[in-house]
This record gives sequence, structure tokens and C-alpha cells, in this order.
Amino acid sequence: MTSRAASAEAAALSPKAVGAVRVGLVAFPFLCPLAAGPSANVWQLLVSWACLAGLLLTGPTGSPALGVWGWLGVGGFLVALSGALSAWGPACLAIAGIAAAASVGSGLARDGQAASSLLAKGVLVAGLVSAALGLLQYYGLAEWLVPWTTSPALGQAYGNLRQRNQFATLISMAWIAALWLYAMRSSTRTRRGLMAAALLLLIAAAASTSRTGLLQLLAIVGVASFIARRERRGWRAEKTGARLRLPSPLLLLATIPLYFTIAWALPQLVGGGSGGVESMLQRLHTGAPDDHSRLILWHNVLTLIAERPWTGWGWGELSFAHYSTRYDGARFVEILDNAHNLPLHLAVELGIPAAVLICGGFLWMVLAARPWRERDPTRLMAWGMLGAIVLHSLLEYPLWYGPFQLVFGVCLGMLWPARRGLAIRPAFSFIAAGVLLLIVGCASWDYVRVSQIYLPRDERLPAYEEDTLAKVRGTWLFARQAEFAELTLTTVTPANAAAMHALAQRVIHFSPEPRVIVKLIESAELLGFEDEARAQAERFRDAFPSDFARWMREDAGEGTAP
Repeated sequence: MTSRAASAEAAALSPKAVGAVRVGLVAFPFLCPLAAGPSANVWQLLVSWACLAGLLLTGPTGSPALGVWGWLGVGGFLVALSGALSAWGPACLAIAGIAAAASVGSGLARDGQAASSLLAKGVLVAGLVSAALGLLQYYGLAEWLVPWTTSPALGQAYGNLRQRNQFATLISMAWIAALWLYAMRSSTRTRRGLMAAALLLLIAAAASTSRTGLLQLLAIVGVASFIARRERRGWRAEKTGARLRLPSPLLLLATIPLYFTIAWALPQLVGGGSGGVESMLQRLHTGAPDDHSRLILWHNVLTLIAERPWTGWGWGELSFAHYSTRYDGARFVEILDNAHNLPLHLAVELGIPAAVLICGGFLWMVLAARPWRERDPTRLMAWGMLGAIVLHSLLEYPLWYGPFQLVFGVCLGMLWPARRGLAIRPAFSFIAAGVLLLIVGCASWDYVRVSQIYLPRDERLPAYEEDTLAKVRGTWLFARQAEFAELTLTTVTPANAAAMHALAQRVIHFSPEPRVIVKLIESAELLGFEDEARAQAERFRDAFPSDFARWMREDAGEGTAP
């Protein structure tokens, strides 16, 4: 009898344990502390794919609507048509990962509210942990948590996302999750806990000093207040038949002045005063430095689009296009590898027709779904999270990062699930998960190999301490990182000038930075390509004037630069 009771108890606990694991699989990509090697986001992306494989293995999956498959397929096809394999290959893998996440989202939609709470709980856990980490970072108290998080300069808060706008978008999505859980729970104790969680998230949002986060907060509060007012006028959820109980509209609207009060107070508590810490109010007043303005950035991108409007510059070629173009007006001073606006980025790299097809296809799906008529609370949550990512995508590039790809895909599947007849069989989910894990395993080892050349000799794996460059050649996924290391670590000589010139011509399309440009100029001079060397020197002076002046001073003792 005792053994039977124990078995029954274990069976009852098993779904809860599986649910907790799945919540952790959603949350962990946002919390992953790994950021080693030449590309800081690679480990985060691989961890996100591994967690996605776990979601495919541990829960129900379904098929998104044919329109979602078609839209993602067209996007991948257009990316594959433009640029080198080393550039578009990882992008197409990311699109495939979004498609797999959409299958998870469709499974959640098919299984109803209980399953859909997975997304809300996972995002809320990630948001709360990140908020706590961010506030420790803001006040300089995170040093003891290294290497599980970073310890940035005083007044910086971004959790383990290492970028304040990404941090703010996570906080915004967590706010949406907290509102959904508040509406779906009737326990007074639970609701009080969720209100405390929302307050912590609001403090973290102010600490991020993200203007993107402020826009998201205004949108969330505005929409939630409208829904709260509507439900108090007798609106009921269509599917559940239960009256939703969001906080009152006045309480929701009160979060806006509370946010600005917190934004003013936070810097005052740093070392007894602001201590040079930039506040949100200062950022709103002063904006970005003139040469870092998004308006200048977008103006430069529009100039590049006008030069190649039909086919674009090629996937992954924006940084080279920016370097190689002389603008009539102001120039964005940094290496510009993303347009900080998804439609503009697609237009400059793929061409206007491709951008219209991709963005127009998504807009058509949204308009056909009529989100303004939405009544189902779970779908409203998914619309909110999708909207936060889309708004961020109009100002930066969250979809280049694994955690946001995961949530974006899940929301696609929840909002556009296929009919029951198109449900994915478990065997296909296991196959997809196995393929993902195989890709993650191979890519992880390949990235570890390539990363060895970026480490001091005494920190490398024993097998890679000697002749490291030769051993990391031959990589496919990270060929550009390997070639960059080879170019920057090799001295240009008459004997290797031809090989270095060819290598520099490839690497400059990956990272047109001063070290690469100098190697291209030096190898061109040694080969007698004086016109090319002179042209590259002029581009160097235009794109990086201070670095060019420094190079001229260093070169003055050895000879005249072109």
C-alpha cells in the first residue's frame, strides 16, 4: 500500500517537475553567463538552441500555420540568395530555430492556458533574476557574483544580456507576463506577490536608462489600462467565460509617474549622490552624442540603400558598405554592422523588394489576425511579447540574439497555430531536437577551437598551445573569426604579401576596422598596387580619422604613407 501511494505521488509530482524544467528552459537563455571567444553572443545563441531542443523533447508540440512556414521559408531563401555561405549560413540556422520554437508555441496554444503559462513563468523568472542582477550591477555590488554575471561600471544595469536595451525588453516582457498571471490568478496572496514583482521590474526598467524600454512601458501601460477599463465595463474572456481582473486603470497609469520618480531617485543613492551616474532623465534630455545619433545612422543607411536599391549590398555586408562609402553629410562614427531598424537592415543588405516581401508578409499576417479585436487573455500576452520585440527591432536588433529568437518563435506559434490536422507527431519533434543538439554540439566544439587563438598561450587547451593558427583553419561556421585572427596576428612581408592581400580583401568585408585596413594597405603597397593603397588610405581617413592620424604618425619614421 505504501509503495502504491509513493508511486502515485511520484506520478503526480512528475508533471510539476517537468513543468519546472520547461520554465527553466525558457528562462536560462536570458540568464546564461557565458560570453567567451571572439563573438560575445555565440554561446548565448547555442545555449538558446540547446534549451529549445529541451522544450521539443519535454512537452507538446504542434505545427504553426502554413503562412508562418511560408513566411520563414521565404525569408531564409532571400537571405541565402545574398552573400557568402559563411554569412548567410548562421542566419538561416537561426531562422530554422525560430521555426522550431514556433512548433513549441503551437503546442502550447493547442494545450490551452495551463501549458501557455510556461511562457509567462519562464519570462517572469528570467526578468526577476535579471532585475536583481541589474540592480546589484547598478550599485557596484555584483563583483562577488563574477563569473556568473559581470560587474560593469557604476550606474550600468543589464543583467547577463550585456546590453541595456535588451535588458529593458526582457523587463518589459516580464511585466506583460506578470500582468497575465495577475489576471489569471484569484489568490490575494499570489496577486500581492505579483505586484511586488512588478515593482521590482519597474525599478530595474528605470535603472536600465533605456529609452526603448520607456517606449515599451508606455505602450504596455496604455494597452493594459484600456483592457482593464473595458473589462470593468462588462467584457468577459471569450474562451474562459471568466471576468479578467487586471489592476484598475488608475493604478496602472500611476506606474508612469512612479517610474520617473524612481528614475530620479536611483542615481541619488549611488555614493550619496549622482556621482556622475547618468540618469534616465538626463538621457531623455541630452539624447545620444551627435556622431552616435540614430538619425545620422539611418541617414547613412538610406544613402546606401539608394546606391543599390534592388539587390542590396549582400547579407552581412553593411559594415563594408558603410566603410567604403563617402557621404555628403555627417557620418556615423562606429563600425556599422546593423541598421538598428529591421526593415532598413533588410533593405540595405537584401534590397528593397526583398525587404517589402518579408516585412509586408509579416504585416499581412498581423492585420489578418486583427489583434485589436483579440479577447483571449493568453493570445493577448503573446501579442504583447511579440510587440515588445518588434518595437525593439525598429530601434536595434534583438532578433540577432538567441533568447529573443526563442520567444519570438514561441509567440508566432501561439498566435498562428495550424489546424489540429496539421499537428506535428512526437517522432518529428524528437528528430528536430536531435538535429538541434547535434548542431549545438558541433558548433560548440568548433567555436572552442577557434577561440583558442584569441586566448593567451598559457590559457589555451594543451593541444592548441603550439601552431594554433594552423589547427583552427578549416572551420565553416566561424571561418570569418579564424581569418580575422590570422590576418591581425601575421606580419605583412614581401614573401606573404599576395596571400595577405587576398586574406585582407576577405576580412575587410567581415570587420573593416583599422587593423584590417592597415594590413590591406601594406600588402597592396608591397605588391605595387599604388592606386588601391591610395584609395584605401582615403577611405581609412574618412571612416576613422583619429586612427588614421595615429597611423600616419607611427608610419612617419618608416616612410610616407600613401
